[in-house]
Amino acid sequence: MYLPELVIEFMIKFKEYKDYKMSQQPEELDTIVTSIINKFKQRSLIGKQKYGTDLDRTDLTTLDWIQHAQEELMDGILYLEKLKTHINNK
Repeated sequence: MYLPELVIEFMIKFKEYKDYKMSQQPEELDTIVTSIINKFKQRSLIGKQKYGTDLDRTDLTTLDWIQHAQEELMDGILYLEKLKTHINNK
């Protein structure tokens, strides 16, 4: 086997190993980090089911992605304002 082939084979094996390790639930993570990771995974599955695609899609331009992010952040600001109103009315 030539050196370039060995390097490529090593890189493939390393990526497989890294992907495997990332799929394992590390015990050293605290409960908050673990909770957030699980929420991201769940959100990803729901998004895939709901929209039939995921963030690996390639049909959007950079400006489309920026637009999506702006809309999500605007929603977040509305939720925060609602919570502030709720707290102030108590």
